[in-house]
Amino acid sequence: MARSVAILLMLEGHFVDDSLARVYADPDHPVFAVWSYIRGFTAPVFLTVTGLIFVFLLLRNQEPSYFGNIRIRKGFKRVIELIFWGYLVQWYAFHVLECIAFGILFILIIYGMYKLIKVIPLWFLFFLAGITAFGLYTYIRDHHGGTTFIEDGLLDFYHYTRKIYPEGVSWFPIVPWVGFTMFGAMIGALLHDLKHHVRTWYFPTIMFATGALFYFFPKDVLLFVDDAISYVLPAVKGSIAALDWLYLKMGMVLMELSFLVYIDVAFGDRIRSNSLFLKIGQNTLTIYVLHMILLYGSIFGFGIKDYCYKALGPWEVAIGAVLFVLFFVILIKYIDWIREILSFILNPIRNVFNRIFFIRT
Repeated sequence: MARSVAILLMLEGHFVDDSLARVYADPDHPVFAVWSYIRGFTAPVFLTVTGLIFVFLLLRNQEPSYFGNIRIRKGFKRVIELIFWGYLVQWYAFHVLECIAFGILFILIIYGMYKLIKVIPLWFLFFLAGITAFGLYTYIRDHHGGTTFIEDGLLDFYHYTRKIYPEGVSWFPIVPWVGFTMFGAMIGALLHDLKHHVRTWYFPTIMFATGALFYFFPKDVLLFVDDAISYVLPAVKGSIAALDWLYLKMGMVLMELSFLVYIDVAFGDRIRSNSLFLKIGQNTLTIYVLHMILLYGSIFGFGIKDYCYKALGPWEVAIGAVLFVLFFVILIKYIDWIREILSFILNPIRNVFNRIFFIRT
């Protein structure tokens, strides 16, 4: 449900942002202000849920060996797929696909460390990774221009293969955005360990209260942590409290997830696993790649953006956004039929990748 909500918000958000005329993008207008505020939580939700789902499914497989776990092999395959599609649809940028790819890669590495030592709980390792990714933000921003050597190296490779050397851009740099994926992985590990408590009323209540604490009082909480740590590490004084905007977003994500758990507790037995709404969340990569092609002209060089970039009024944008989202809803409704028609192309490609990563279908 969370993935479906996030991907639908992304579709309308990108369409509105690119087509609404600048004269109407007034931050003081209540409608635009609310829309802009909600849009700021789309990526954190998506990145968090990615880590949550991947780790939860990873831990459901009790295969004792690391590479014996099919989720490990599928994880490495997914990393390559995401980097490939990120390069194909936006070769000049380190975007959300690459960010998700490295988030999954770090999960695989941390899980491998856990399998070796088995002393520190897995959820705590992901927690440490999350606060590290958030905590390094100001240092990376001030001393390395906001990007790590990973993004810089990948962008250099992208530009070398295209024989063009414009300045690359990193819209979702690893620090701090991977932090959301790490916290999602932490939640996924906790959901697995506490699976008998999840579908209760107190579990989402605790999650909601934790999220509300960070959403409404991020500065107060981080100032308390800042003061406590600065006694031991004086050099960090003030740097932790400056991260309040990240933990505010994480608080909102926790509250949204708790709300969805409430829905599952109350109506879970009535929600069909094959419903169209859930199916949308199961096909997010397909939706993302196609929306990049249709809206931004990725791959083919022309898209909707070329005809209405910052040129539409509010009502035109609203109608266009509804039609844009509706197109993808209809697409996902018939996605199995479409894949069956294209199976002569898709199946050989899938089989090649499955052989490379030793995945049996």
